[in-house]
Amino acid sequence: MAQPLAERLRPVDFDGFVGQQHLVGEGAVLRRMIDSGRILSFILWGPPGTGKTTIARIIAHKLNRPFYTLNAVSSGVKEVREVIDKAKSSPLFSNGGAILFIDEIHRFNKSQQDSLLSAVETGTVTLIGATTENPSFEVIRPLLSRCQLYVLKSLDKEDLSTLLDHAVATDSELKKRGVELAETDALLRYSGGDARKLLNILELVVEADADTPVVVTDKKVVERLQQNPAAYDKGGEMHYDIISAFIKSIRGSDPDAALYWLARMIEGGEDPAFIARRLIISASEDVGLANPNALLLANAAFDAVMKIGWPEGRIPLAQATVYLATSPKSNSAYLGIGKALETVRATGNLPVPLHLRNAPTKLMKDLGYSDGYKYSHDFPGHFVKQQFLPDEGGSFSFWVPQENAAEQKIKQWMQQCWGSDKEFSK
Repeated sequence: MAQPLAERLRPVDFDGFVGQQHLVGEGAVLRRMIDSGRILSFILWGPPGTGKTTIARIIAHKLNRPFYTLNAVSSGVKEVREVIDKAKSSPLFSNGGAILFIDEIHRFNKSQQDSLLSAVETGTVTLIGATTENPSFEVIRPLLSRCQLYVLKSLDKEDLSTLLDHAVATDSELKKRGVELAETDALLRYSGGDARKLLNILELVVEADADTPVVVTDKKVVERLQQNPAAYDKGGEMHYDIISAFIKSIRGSDPDAALYWLARMIEGGEDPAFIARRLIISASEDVGLANPNALLLANAAFDAVMKIGWPEGRIPLAQATVYLATSPKSNSAYLGIGKALETVRATGNLPVPLHLRNAPTKLMKDLGYSDGYKYSHDFPGHFVKQQFLPDEGGSFSFWVPQENAAEQKIKQWMQQCWGSDKEFSK
């Protein structure tokens, strides 16, 4: 049985690699690692079909290291320990150690990730993890701190076009069929920046065409995909498109559209925890202070789904979805933390004013720590004016209340407290 086109075209070195030039191009970090002959453990974070597995295989091949692969969905602590034992006994162990590639590492639970720590720290294995989820949420901090993090991007149209031309020009099976790319817009659009999906669609169209040579057109691509609708792929492009449509429908205050996309995810077998987490994010990012109860309800929906599971879990998810979609919207907190982070990165670690510092010891008190601090609850209205920003931060302004009833009420209270000291200007 012939290998799939995507597997036949998998490159064996970075010269044949399409995309991710910020990581694998001449002089880029991963290319330099190979040239030096020494690599550190790292995690590749990016959408499906962007080359995570291929990068790991190229590195192992070029460095001539033992290469072990585990899939986090089907492997547990036992399999991790078996690989580590094999790595220790490998004759090449003294030559830099084995490479352990873990696909979907975000699916490893804490105990599974803990089992990797010692081997990674001692260099028994060099870990290369691949994930489509944000590692800061899914990978335990001790393991993340031992790994570099590299972000992969969806392939752009130029990259995808290069890959198509390469496939037609070099693949023996496509050359037999005399494939001609008359139109590529549909191929590029439906691939969604996913190289594997692009090649799968091309192969699907070619196999369905009885003609030789095969002339690929947009019409043929659309017709073939309609005749063979792909199942909802929780790790693929549709996963990202539908969750994007879901969140944008909530943000746009359209409960009908939001429920439709929710139903698409439920019918497609999406992880309910994934949906619930996105609702919590939307409650803070999109509804925010315009309706603070949104975060409480979204969090309650997450807890309910975890307790009752499917199919009843669809009900609290739907309740939270409608509530968020019909709530007034504000992203003032989201914008505020963004501005604050930009300021921190630009100004560095400004010292904490002495009166705000903790003073648990006599020495700290003698040095003036906490001296002059005013305890707000000792004053009328539980408020007293004093400096809370660093000395150099007097002009900092991050939070700007937006035009909704809840935040306008907060603004009135803030102006009652601070007067003209806080203008809340953008």
